[in-house]
Amino acid sequence: MKLQFQGNTAELRSGIELLLKDLGVTEAEGGIVVSVEPSEKELQVGLQGDKAYIRYAAKHQFFRGLGLLLQKGSAGESFELNETQQFDTIGPMFDLSRNGVLTVGAFKFMLRKMALMGLNTVMLYMEDTYEIEGESYFGYMRGRYSAAELKEIDDYADQFGIEAFPSIQTLAHLEEFLKWEPVKEYKDTKGALLVGSEKTDLLVENMIKSVTAPFRSKKIHIGMDEAEELGRGKFLDHNGHMSRFDIMTQHLDKVLAVTRRLGLKSLMWSDMFLKLASANGEDYYGHETQIPEEMAKRIPKDVDMVYWDYNHVDSQDYETLIAKHRPLGNNLVFAGAVWVFNTFGVNYGLSLPATDTALTVCKKEGINEVYATMWGDDGMESNPYIAFLGLQLYAEHAYTEGSPDEAVVAERVKFCTGIDADTYLQLKYLDETPGAEPNNQKQSNPSKFLLYQDVLLGLFDKQIEGLAMNEHYAGVEQNIAARRNPEAELDYLFEVPQKLAAVLKVKSEIGIELKRAYDAGDKETLKRIATITLPQISQAVSELRAAHRAQWLSMFKVFGWEVIDIRYGGVLSRLDTASMRLIDYVEGRIDRVEELEQERLVYSTTNRFNNKGAGWCSYYYRMASPNVFFHVLNPF
Repeated sequence: MKLQFQGNTAELRSGIELLLKDLGVTEAEGGIVVSVEPSEKELQVGLQGDKAYIRYAAKHQFFRGLGLLLQKGSAGESFELNETQQFDTIGPMFDLSRNGVLTVGAFKFMLRKMALMGLNTVMLYMEDTYEIEGESYFGYMRGRYSAAELKEIDDYADQFGIEAFPSIQTLAHLEEFLKWEPVKEYKDTKGALLVGSEKTDLLVENMIKSVTAPFRSKKIHIGMDEAEELGRGKFLDHNGHMSRFDIMTQHLDKVLAVTRRLGLKSLMWSDMFLKLASANGEDYYGHETQIPEEMAKRIPKDVDMVYWDYNHVDSQDYETLIAKHRPLGNNLVFAGAVWVFNTFGVNYGLSLPATDTALTVCKKEGINEVYATMWGDDGMESNPYIAFLGLQLYAEHAYTEGSPDEAVVAERVKFCTGIDADTYLQLKYLDETPGAEPNNQKQSNPSKFLLYQDVLLGLFDKQIEGLAMNEHYAGVEQNIAARRNPEAELDYLFEVPQKLAAVLKVKSEIGIELKRAYDAGDKETLKRIATITLPQISQAVSELRAAHRAQWLSMFKVFGWEVIDIRYGGVLSRLDTASMRLIDYVEGRIDRVEELEQERLVYSTTNRFNNKGAGWCSYYYRMASPNVFFHVLNPF
């Protein structure tokens, strides 16, 4: 297809050239004449013969309109389309703090896809992955962004009318910085800053100045979520007991004094205030929680409260919790999620209905700013690229009064990313396994713990006993392979899920088979497993690791990959040791295999598979072994 633009395209020119190059479209005389015109509010796109138009009210709308013109006009048939944007601000939050720090090139790729979707903001969540002059340990060896890199990202986003801005932590979630002995003066507890200290106040001011300087935006997210440790370490030693609310509001006042002086607009997570108002001081989602008037009065009103909620699918939950926020008196922002958390896949079974419900309620409640978080908890085995279907749903919600039609979302994601919606959906079956609740609403993540669990120790064997996991993963492997398209730019993303399924179709239940054979004294089976099956698993794990490494290095900075490398190395080493011990037993060099003598227990009684999924485990070190990985005498 050839296009010829008419109208004032000066501010759009660089963005047009970048997207047309991606889409294989050229600008040339004799092509379809596209009239580019301003609009008061609506995005209007149409095609009649060899003439087309895009009318837009905001820069980012033009690029969505360009995508719609190319998508719907590819067959040459006439059409007219009018859309009214439902949210003033909508876009993703990339977690750049859990080892997966997107390269600038990968970030630019994401921005181009966001532009086609019509998203207009991106939040960069950086706990310590940005530079602060004079703080050499801040983000040390963590792939931190330089000021120049952040400016490059911001400049690139601005071409498409996308507002980029930083999200940092000014209170807690700073474990990776505070672990260093040379910065102990800033430390209250393992992850929380020592508030009230002049040195801490100066650090926070430097954080804010450093991270906002590269950006055009005057917005900053100052964090402050999940600060349960606040005031319970050195602060307590120095000051005695103080209420966490008092400590937090005093620190918040200091942080906002800095942002006001710099002319910044602040956002913060809302959870600590609702937790502190709850009966037990810990319940964020409690329907009985009431914000006391005296609490509301003491909270500054010039900071937006970001209500985060990732897993509800009932509109009543969102309506109730939004109502619980109203007494705070602050502008309310919503953050949902595309579930790439703590897994190799995407929990689309939960993400899509939760998003649809949440954003429908947000429209009704007049919430005009929404974000799709993509957390990388426990090391980021997943990645934001495979979340495109979830982001597309956010985008279509932004231009639809009610809920978007599934077929429309599918058509759009295929155009914007080149991958079928059904192919993305196969990723949910890495964790939506036999025994899981419908749509995996309890967030089971066996794709991770069944890979990392030790075959001799079998920590999760009792958890999955009676579930046809091997058969399930064989089907997942086949279904992903059948839907792949080698000509698609993003087809490589499915290499890791496919190879993971190839591992798990054998490894998932091997511990159960080992224990059964050992208890029965079946040395022939043990020998076969030791000499044939475990080496086959090792080979499959090696192939998975190689594919994962290639994928990681194509999108993330190298720092952080060593963690995943070490995890794969642990799996391979333990498979080798398991083979050795089984052969020693079968050939009589040892009289028993102590690991297989142990009774298998259910890993967790709170997430047993009956109606609650195959189980959830948050941390690699708890998946790999019940023994000590590290021991901290004083966690603070």
